[in-house]
Amino acid sequence: MKIRMCQGVGGIIIITMVTSFMLMYNSSSGDRPSAPSPQSSPSSHRLHAPASAMKKPERPKKLPTWTLEGYTGVMDHKPLRMHCTTCALVTSSGQLTESKRGEDIDRSECVIRMNDAPSVGYQRDVGQRTSLRVIAHSSLQRVLRSRQELFNASQDTVFIFWGPSNGMRRDGKGHVYNNLKLLKQLLPKLNVYIISRIKMQKFDELFKNETGIDRKSSSSWLSTGWFTMAIALELCDRINVYGMVSPDSCRSPSRPSVPYHYYEPLGAAECSMYLSHERSRRGGHHRFITEKTVFANWARTFNIHFYQPDWKPAAGIIGMNISYTPTVS
Repeated sequence: MKIRMCQGVGGIIIITMVTSFMLMYNSSSGDRPSAPSPQSSPSSHRLHAPASAMKKPERPKKLPTWTLEGYTGVMDHKPLRMHCTTCALVTSSGQLTESKRGEDIDRSECVIRMNDAPSVGYQRDVGQRTSLRVIAHSSLQRVLRSRQELFNASQDTVFIFWGPSNGMRRDGKGHVYNNLKLLKQLLPKLNVYIISRIKMQKFDELFKNETGIDRKSSSSWLSTGWFTMAIALELCDRINVYGMVSPDSCRSPSRPSVPYHYYEPLGAAECSMYLSHERSRRGGHHRFITEKTVFANWARTFNIHFYQPDWKPAAGIIGMNISYTPTVS
Protein backbone atom coordinates (compact mmCIF):
# COMPACT_ATOMS: atom_id res chain seq x y z
CA MET A 1 0.00 0.00 0.00
CA LYS A 2 2.83 2.39 0.86
CA ILE A 3 4.51 1.68 -2.48
CA ARG A 4 1.30 2.37 -4.38
CA MET A 5 0.72 5.60 -2.44
CA CYS A 6 4.29 6.75 -3.19
CA GLN A 7 3.90 5.98 -6.84
CA GLY A 8 0.54 7.81 -6.87
CA VAL A 9 2.11 10.90 -5.32
CA GLY A 10 5.00 10.61 -7.77
CA GLY A 11 2.51 10.47 -10.63
CA ILE A 12 0.82 13.67 -9.42
CA ILE A 13 4.21 15.39 -9.26
CA ILE A 14 5.04 14.23 -12.79
CA ILE A 15 1.65 15.44 -14.12
CA THR A 16 2.18 18.85 -12.50
CA MET A 17 5.70 19.13 -13.95
CA VAL A 18 4.67 18.03 -17.43
CA THR A 19 1.57 20.30 -17.48
CA SER A 20 3.79 23.25 -16.62
CA PHE A 21 6.23 22.08 -19.26
CA MET A 22 3.47 21.93 -21.92
CA LEU A 23 2.61 25.57 -21.33
CA MET A 24 6.23 26.49 -22.04
CA TYR A 25 6.34 24.13 -25.01
CA ASN A 26 3.41 25.90 -26.68
CA SER A 27 4.51 29.43 -25.80
CA SER A 28 7.10 31.67 -27.39
CA SER A 29 10.68 30.48 -27.08
CA GLY A 30 12.00 33.95 -26.24
CA ASP A 31 11.80 33.55 -22.45
CA ARG A 32 15.01 33.75 -20.50
CA PRO A 33 16.15 30.75 -18.48
CA SER A 34 15.41 30.83 -14.77
CA ALA A 35 18.05 32.10 -12.39
CA PRO A 36 20.51 29.46 -11.14
CA SER A 37 20.63 28.27 -7.56
CA PRO A 38 23.22 30.31 -5.63
CA GLN A 39 24.64 27.18 -4.02
CA SER A 40 25.03 24.92 -7.01
CA SER A 41 25.58 27.42 -9.86
CA PRO A 42 27.15 30.75 -8.89
CA SER A 43 26.86 33.44 -11.55
CA SER A 44 30.63 33.63 -11.89
CA HIS A 45 30.58 30.22 -13.54
CA ARG A 46 27.79 30.96 -16.02
CA LEU A 47 27.42 33.13 -19.10
CA HIS A 48 24.89 35.91 -18.58
CA ALA A 49 23.90 36.21 -22.25
CA PRO A 50 20.68 34.32 -23.07
CA ALA A 51 20.83 31.44 -25.52
CA SER A 52 19.05 33.54 -28.17
CA ALA A 53 21.98 35.99 -28.16
CA MET A 54 24.41 33.25 -29.13
CA LYS A 55 25.01 32.51 -32.80
CA LYS A 56 23.26 29.26 -33.62
CA PRO A 57 25.78 26.73 -34.99
CA GLU A 58 25.21 25.15 -38.36
CA ARG A 59 24.39 21.45 -38.32
CA PRO A 60 26.46 19.19 -40.58
CA LYS A 61 24.53 17.18 -43.14
CA LYS A 62 23.48 13.80 -41.77
CA LEU A 63 24.25 10.46 -43.37
CA PRO A 64 21.57 7.76 -43.82
CA THR A 65 20.51 6.31 -40.48
CA TRP A 66 20.76 2.71 -39.33
CA THR A 67 18.84 0.69 -36.79
CA LEU A 68 20.28 0.36 -33.28
CA GLU A 69 19.20 -2.81 -31.50
CA GLY A 70 17.80 -2.71 -27.97
CA TYR A 71 16.48 0.87 -27.89
CA THR A 72 12.69 1.02 -28.25
CA GLY A 73 10.40 3.99 -28.51
CA VAL A 74 7.94 4.73 -25.76
CA MET A 75 4.39 4.23 -27.05
CA ASP A 76 5.21 3.04 -30.59
CA HIS A 77 7.92 0.52 -29.51
CA LYS A 78 9.85 1.22 -32.73
CA PRO A 79 13.66 0.76 -32.71
CA LEU A 80 15.98 3.74 -32.72
CA ARG A 81 17.28 4.73 -36.14
CA MET A 82 20.23 7.10 -35.99
CA HIS A 83 23.76 7.45 -37.33
CA CYS A 84 26.46 10.13 -36.98
CA THR A 85 29.85 10.49 -38.61
CA THR A 86 31.30 12.52 -35.74
CA CYS A 87 30.01 12.73 -32.18
CA ALA A 88 30.98 15.02 -29.33
CA LEU A 89 30.39 13.09 -26.11
CA VAL A 90 30.20 15.83 -23.50
CA THR A 91 30.74 14.68 -19.93
CA SER A 92 29.45 16.57 -16.90
CA SER A 93 32.93 17.00 -15.44
CA GLY A 94 34.34 20.16 -13.90
CA GLN A 95 37.24 19.64 -16.31
CA LEU A 96 35.12 21.60 -18.80
CA THR A 97 34.91 24.76 -16.68
CA GLU A 98 36.59 27.68 -18.50
CA SER A 99 37.61 25.28 -21.28
CA LYS A 100 36.07 27.29 -24.15
CA ARG A 101 35.40 24.05 -26.01
CA GLY A 102 31.84 25.00 -26.95
CA GLU A 103 32.49 25.85 -30.60
CA ASP A 104 34.49 22.64 -31.13
CA ILE A 105 31.68 20.62 -29.60
CA ASP A 106 28.95 22.24 -31.69
CA ARG A 107 30.85 21.59 -34.92
CA SER A 108 30.27 17.84 -34.48
CA GLU A 109 27.41 16.28 -36.38
CA CYS A 110 25.91 14.92 -33.16
CA VAL A 111 26.33 16.15 -29.60
CA ILE A 112 25.69 13.69 -26.77
CA ARG A 113 25.00 14.72 -23.17
CA MET A 114 24.07 12.92 -19.97
CA ASN A 115 21.30 13.19 -17.39
CA ASP A 116 20.30 16.78 -16.58
CA ALA A 117 23.65 18.43 -17.44
CA PRO A 118 22.71 21.90 -18.74
CA SER A 119 24.04 23.73 -21.75
CA VAL A 120 22.11 26.98 -21.26
CA GLY A 121 24.47 29.39 -19.51
CA TYR A 122 27.51 27.22 -20.22
CA GLN A 123 27.59 27.41 -24.02
CA ARG A 124 31.13 28.75 -24.22
CA ASP A 125 32.52 25.68 -22.47
CA VAL A 126 30.11 22.85 -23.41
CA GLY A 127 28.33 24.07 -26.54
CA GLN A 128 24.59 24.55 -26.99
CA ARG A 129 23.42 21.75 -29.28
CA THR A 130 22.08 18.40 -28.06
CA SER A 131 21.36 15.52 -30.43
CA LEU A 132 21.14 12.72 -27.86
CA ARG A 133 20.72 12.73 -24.10
CA VAL A 134 21.24 9.52 -22.12
CA ILE A 135 19.40 9.65 -18.81
CA ALA A 136 19.38 7.44 -15.72
CA HIS A 137 16.05 6.45 -14.19
CA SER A 138 17.08 8.29 -11.03
CA SER A 139 17.47 11.57 -12.97
CA LEU A 140 13.98 11.62 -14.49
CA GLN A 141 12.46 14.17 -12.12
CA ARG A 142 15.54 16.43 -12.31
CA VAL A 143 15.27 16.41 -16.10
CA LEU A 144 11.59 17.34 -15.91
CA ARG A 145 12.42 20.20 -13.57
CA SER A 146 14.90 21.54 -16.17
CA ARG A 147 11.98 22.60 -18.33
CA GLN A 148 13.68 25.38 -20.27
CA GLU A 149 16.57 23.12 -21.26
CA LEU A 150 14.19 20.38 -22.34
CA PHE A 151 12.03 22.88 -24.22
CA ASN A 152 14.96 24.18 -26.26
CA ALA A 153 15.98 20.66 -27.28
CA SER A 154 12.59 18.99 -27.61
CA GLN A 155 12.12 19.31 -31.36
CA ASP A 156 14.93 17.01 -32.48
CA THR A 157 16.76 15.68 -29.42
CA VAL A 158 16.63 11.93 -28.80
CA PHE A 159 16.23 10.91 -25.14
CA ILE A 160 17.32 7.42 -24.06
CA PHE A 161 16.42 6.36 -20.53
CA TRP A 162 18.05 3.44 -18.74
CA GLY A 163 17.01 1.74 -15.54
CA PRO A 164 16.33 -1.55 -13.77
CA SER A 165 13.85 -3.84 -15.48
CA ASN A 166 11.20 -3.52 -12.73
CA GLY A 167 10.99 0.23 -13.38
CA MET A 168 10.72 -0.22 -17.14
CA ARG A 169 7.90 -2.79 -17.15
CA ARG A 170 5.10 -2.09 -19.62
CA ASP A 171 2.36 -3.92 -17.73
CA GLY A 172 1.40 -0.88 -15.68
CA LYS A 173 3.77 -1.72 -12.80
CA GLY A 174 6.90 0.00 -14.16
CA HIS A 175 6.84 3.42 -12.52
CA VAL A 176 9.60 4.87 -14.73
CA TYR A 177 7.96 3.63 -17.91
CA ASN A 178 4.56 4.89 -16.73
CA ASN A 179 5.97 8.38 -16.24
CA LEU A 180 7.67 8.32 -19.64
CA LYS A 181 4.46 7.11 -21.25
CA LEU A 182 2.59 10.02 -19.69
CA LEU A 183 5.28 12.42 -20.85
CA LYS A 184 5.04 11.07 -24.39
CA GLN A 185 1.24 11.30 -24.39
CA LEU A 186 1.34 14.94 -23.37
CA LEU A 187 4.28 15.85 -25.62
CA PRO A 188 4.02 13.49 -28.62
CA LYS A 189 6.81 15.23 -30.54
CA LEU A 190 9.45 14.18 -28.01
CA ASN A 191 11.74 11.37 -29.16
CA VAL A 192 11.78 9.15 -26.06
CA TYR A 193 13.37 5.68 -25.96
CA ILE A 194 14.18 3.13 -23.27
CA ILE A 195 16.89 0.47 -23.14
CA SER A 196 15.30 -2.97 -23.29
CA ARG A 197 15.73 -5.57 -20.55
CA ILE A 198 17.76 -7.81 -22.88
CA LYS A 199 20.02 -4.91 -23.86
CA MET A 200 20.58 -4.05 -20.20
CA GLN A 201 21.66 -7.64 -19.60
CA LYS A 202 24.08 -7.37 -22.50
CA PHE A 203 25.62 -4.25 -20.97
CA ASP A 204 26.14 -6.20 -17.72
CA GLU A 205 27.74 -9.05 -19.67
CA LEU A 206 29.93 -6.59 -21.53
CA PHE A 207 31.23 -5.14 -18.26
CA LYS A 208 32.02 -8.61 -16.94
CA ASN A 209 33.74 -9.67 -20.16
CA GLU A 210 35.88 -6.53 -20.21
CA THR A 211 36.82 -6.43 -16.52
CA GLY A 212 36.22 -9.89 -15.06
CA ILE A 213 33.95 -8.24 -12.47
CA ASP A 214 30.34 -9.29 -12.09
CA ARG A 215 28.34 -6.12 -11.52
CA LYS A 216 25.60 -7.74 -9.45
CA SER A 217 27.81 -9.78 -7.16
CA SER A 218 30.01 -6.72 -6.56
CA SER A 219 26.89 -4.71 -5.60
CA SER A 220 27.69 -1.93 -8.03
CA TRP A 221 25.83 -0.02 -10.71
CA LEU A 222 27.07 0.82 -14.17
CA SER A 223 27.25 4.58 -14.60
CA THR A 224 25.39 6.66 -17.16
CA GLY A 225 28.82 7.28 -18.68
CA TRP A 226 29.16 3.54 -19.35
CA PHE A 227 25.86 3.36 -21.19
CA THR A 228 26.60 6.57 -23.08
CA MET A 229 29.99 5.42 -24.33
CA ALA A 230 28.62 2.04 -25.42
CA ILE A 231 25.71 3.70 -27.22
CA ALA A 232 28.10 6.14 -28.91
CA LEU A 233 30.14 3.24 -30.27
CA GLU A 234 27.00 1.95 -31.98
CA LEU A 235 25.92 5.37 -33.17
CA CYS A 236 29.10 7.20 -34.22
CA ASP A 237 31.94 6.66 -36.66
CA ARG A 238 34.22 8.91 -34.58
CA ILE A 239 33.79 9.86 -30.91
CA ASN A 240 35.40 12.98 -29.44
CA VAL A 241 35.07 12.80 -25.66
CA TYR A 242 35.23 16.09 -23.77
CA GLY A 243 36.01 16.29 -20.05
CA MET A 244 36.99 12.69 -19.28
CA VAL A 245 40.25 12.12 -17.39
CA SER A 246 42.52 9.12 -17.93
CA PRO A 247 42.17 6.09 -15.62
CA ASP A 248 45.28 6.96 -13.61
CA SER A 249 44.65 10.71 -13.39
CA CYS A 250 43.40 10.65 -9.80
CA ARG A 251 46.58 8.90 -8.63
CA SER A 252 48.70 11.92 -9.55
CA PRO A 253 49.57 14.14 -6.54
CA SER A 254 49.79 17.18 -8.83
CA ARG A 255 46.31 16.76 -10.29
CA PRO A 256 44.13 19.89 -10.26
CA SER A 257 41.06 19.74 -8.08
CA VAL A 258 37.85 20.21 -10.06
CA PRO A 259 34.21 19.63 -9.13
CA TYR A 260 32.47 16.41 -10.11
CA HIS A 261 29.96 18.45 -12.18
CA TYR A 262 30.79 21.67 -14.04
CA TYR A 263 27.36 23.06 -13.11
CA GLU A 264 27.88 22.37 -9.37
CA PRO A 265 31.13 24.20 -8.59
CA LEU A 266 30.60 23.87 -4.84
CA GLY A 267 29.90 20.14 -5.04
CA ALA A 268 32.15 17.18 -4.36
CA ALA A 269 35.59 17.03 -5.98
CA GLU A 270 35.80 14.77 -9.02
CA CYS A 271 38.65 12.56 -7.84
CA SER A 272 37.17 12.26 -4.35
CA MET A 273 33.98 10.96 -5.94
CA TYR A 274 35.81 8.56 -8.24
CA LEU A 275 38.05 7.14 -5.53
CA SER A 276 35.34 6.76 -2.90
CA HIS A 277 33.09 4.88 -5.33
CA GLU A 278 35.89 2.69 -6.65
CA ARG A 279 36.95 1.66 -3.14
CA SER A 280 33.44 1.22 -1.76
CA ARG A 281 32.15 -2.25 -0.98
CA ARG A 282 28.66 -1.07 -0.13
CA GLY A 283 25.79 -1.37 -2.56
CA GLY A 284 24.88 1.35 -5.04
CA HIS A 285 28.36 2.55 -6.02
CA HIS A 286 29.88 2.97 -9.47
CA ARG A 287 33.22 1.69 -10.79
CA PHE A 288 34.22 4.99 -12.38
CA ILE A 289 37.95 4.29 -12.67
CA THR A 290 37.41 0.71 -13.86
CA GLU A 291 35.04 1.99 -16.53
CA LYS A 292 37.56 4.57 -17.70
CA THR A 293 40.18 1.83 -17.96
CA VAL A 294 37.85 -0.01 -20.32
CA PHE A 295 37.25 3.18 -22.33
CA ALA A 296 41.00 3.70 -22.69
CA ASN A 297 41.30 0.12 -23.91
CA TRP A 298 38.50 0.62 -26.44
CA ALA A 299 40.25 3.73 -27.74
CA ARG A 300 43.09 1.56 -29.02
CA THR A 301 40.68 -0.28 -31.30
CA PHE A 302 37.85 2.15 -31.97
CA ASN A 303 37.87 5.75 -33.20
CA ILE A 304 37.71 7.39 -29.75
CA HIS A 305 39.64 10.56 -28.84
CA PHE A 306 39.87 12.40 -25.51
CA TYR A 307 39.97 16.18 -25.04
CA GLN A 308 39.95 18.52 -22.04
CA PRO A 309 42.15 17.06 -20.79
CA ASP A 310 43.84 15.87 -23.97
CA TRP A 311 45.27 12.39 -23.57
CA LYS A 312 45.86 9.15 -25.40
CA PRO A 313 45.73 5.64 -23.92
CA ALA A 314 49.01 4.01 -22.92
CA ALA A 315 50.53 1.23 -25.02
CA GLY A 316 48.57 -1.50 -23.26
CA ILE A 317 46.59 -2.41 -20.18
CA ILE A 318 47.23 -5.83 -18.72
CA GLY A 319 44.24 -7.97 -17.89
CA MET A 320 41.71 -6.09 -20.00
CA ASN A 321 39.85 -7.59 -22.94
CA ILE A 322 38.24 -6.02 -25.97
CA SER A 323 35.04 -8.00 -26.39
CA TYR A 324 32.72 -5.25 -27.57
CA THR A 325 31.22 -5.35 -31.06
CA PRO A 326 28.68 -2.58 -31.80
CA THR A 327 25.33 -4.03 -32.91
CA VAL A 328 23.68 -2.20 -35.79
CA SER A 329 21.63 -3.18 -38.82
